[in-house]
Amino acid sequence: MRFAWAISRLPWGCEMNADQPGATPLSEEDAHRQLRRAVIASTIGTTIEWYDFFLYSTVTGLIFAKLYFPESDPLVGTLQAFLIYAVGFIARPVGAAIFGHYGDRVGRKATLIVTLLLMGLATFAVAFVPTYASIGIWGAVLLTVLRFIQGVGVGGEWGGSVLMSMEWARTNSHRGFVASWPQFGVPAGLFIANLVVLAVSQFSGDSFMTWGWRVPFLLSIVLVAIGLYIRLNILETPIFAKLLAENRIEKTPMLEVIRRQPKDILLSALARMAEQAPFYLYTAFVFTYGVKTLHVSRDLMLSAVLAAAVLQFVTIPLFGHVSDLIGRKRMYMIGAVAVGIFGFIYFRMVDTRSPALIVTAVVLSLVPHAMLYGPQAAFIAESFTGRLRYSGASLGYQLASVIAGGPAPLIATALFAYYRTGYAIAIYIAVCAVISLLAAWRMGDYTNKDISREYDDKHGLGDHGHASHPA
Repeated sequence: MRFAWAISRLPWGCEMNADQPGATPLSEEDAHRQLRRAVIASTIGTTIEWYDFFLYSTVTGLIFAKLYFPESDPLVGTLQAFLIYAVGFIARPVGAAIFGHYGDRVGRKATLIVTLLLMGLATFAVAFVPTYASIGIWGAVLLTVLRFIQGVGVGGEWGGSVLMSMEWARTNSHRGFVASWPQFGVPAGLFIANLVVLAVSQFSGDSFMTWGWRVPFLLSIVLVAIGLYIRLNILETPIFAKLLAENRIEKTPMLEVIRRQPKDILLSALARMAEQAPFYLYTAFVFTYGVKTLHVSRDLMLSAVLAAAVLQFVTIPLFGHVSDLIGRKRMYMIGAVAVGIFGFIYFRMVDTRSPALIVTAVVLSLVPHAMLYGPQAAFIAESFTGRLRYSGASLGYQLASVIAGGPAPLIATALFAYYRTGYAIAIYIAVCAVISLLAAWRMGDYTNKDISREYDDKHGLGDHGHASHPA
């Protein structure tokens, strides 16, 4: 209750927005300036948060099994390390529930600042966790607690960052492109995390296992300070400001969205299966598979993932833009098919053990992912009515972490241990793709429709009907 009391009184919360009724309307130039600020703030903020999250993912596959489970069989140690890794995904729906509530109650901006601080401080603390050699199993326990806090932070981050950008869009025709920029934070965070690990790995050499791996976690505190400064200098979104002025703020938005739009929450989670599970196989499990099974160098795998992340700098906003042209649902379904097919191509290439083909496969693996991830932010967020949007979009998005992202490396490790072939993992990816394809087919498509009005009752869009069944 003290937390609820504190966040509701944050001084950077629901300030009067210039677009709010009763205030002086923003000029077109000022509105564009605010849109640019919101997009930049959201993108940089998500980049920092995903740097923190992916840093843990990268180091898990390279280091944690050896340092925190040294007495286990190598395969068992890897499974144990990925179990801690999965805790972050289990925590993400918890973060979505907590911060979705406050995002719809006190505003997008205040909530985003709290999630940034929570995530950053937890990541910084990882640098100080003693290993098994120092405190035994308690090192793994501390990692688990910090990973859970990380998951709570990132669970509340996504919804706010997407809405901060999308709800400042002045027209309906480019929401997919605008909302894709917070998604850009994922490859940017992945790139920076892998770049820092690669640089420290080369700099520290044999000392990487002792102290080198801690340096990237220490650096996160600098990034948090930068992100905090940027987020403090943006305004609340005009859609939330309007809801506040019209006194349409729900007392319990999370419970209300579960009651009113349960189908949209479930479909949003299932639609992410083809995006999230393969992504963590291609960016986290790949280190274990590449180094321990294919016997290629750690630095080669890091470099390949870096190159894949750079390619996504272009492909994520590109496919977000394409979704504005051909429709969110159509773009998403095409992406799901591409993901299902490419898994087989991927393992055919990497299993050759050719460094050139391995790098090519890793780089190309994130192109089908971008076909989903580019339009995904708008596709999911548009499905929920304004006053419940932070809660609904966050919960639907983060529930996929429990059924897709978190279990994916564990499932892949178990499948490979039993079948001894990467094609078993490719079949798993294909199953995820089919589930997402069917879920996307059942979702509504709000491309180019007005989302500034409430559309879950008769006072909303009228002919659009309930949010689950738009025209």
